[in-house]
Amino acid sequence: MADPTKRQFVSFAFYKISDDFRKLPASEREAAKKSFVEAAEGFKKDGILLSYSTVGFKAGVDLMLWAISYDLDAIQRLGSAVLKSALGPHLSQPAAYLSMTKRSTYIDKHQHVGGAEESRTNIYPGRFKYIFIYPFVKTREWYLLSKEARQKVMDEHIRVGNLYPSVKLNTTYSFGLDDQDFVVAFETDTPQDFLDLVMALRETEGSKYTVRDTPIYTCRIMELKEALDLVG
Repeated sequence: MADPTKRQFVSFAFYKISDDFRKLPASEREAAKKSFVEAAEGFKKDGILLSYSTVGFKAGVDLMLWAISYDLDAIQRLGSAVLKSALGPHLSQPAAYLSMTKRSTYIDKHQHVGGAEESRTNIYPGRFKYIFIYPFVKTREWYLLSKEARQKVMDEHIRVGNLYPSVKLNTTYSFGLDDQDFVVAFETDTPQDFLDLVMALRETEGSKYTVRDTPIYTCRIMELKEALDLVG
């Protein structure tokens, strides 16, 4: 049960499986994949874990684990467990983003999804087929604007976002935890709506305060065993 009074730690960890792994006998590959699944599943006693495939969507990554927990150490234990699995020697980690939930400075009300009110200090993931993830960095000039000026810019940003109700935004904060300011993760069943949303946001005033909003990862939700099978 989510606790609306506590903030969650959030990890997006991307993994690449080496080409040599596909050259192993089938029995060794199956044993290694089973070991990885068991190691990852152990995290579920500490929080929420979702797995996604990136095969065919992004060069250099094969799968992504989205971990959410009130305990930061649990996320470290997850990373260690999968590296210690039998698949570990064949893994590299091209990207990983760490962040936390936090109430938005610009939105006082809770977010409504499917008619249900949701606290911004808790994430309710996995209801959609696709997720699009990227690190986000704003200019220092942005933070030197007055609160009123920033609110005006964000009001436009929020208005445009509300034109695409099929896209659910999860914004988490990385200040002091990782290199980026935020990690943004958009969940949807309709990728075309997300593409149109991003294009529309390029035309808002807030866009000029963006330093970096790449790399972008397109991910398909999938049971972990199935995601591993896609790799070969």
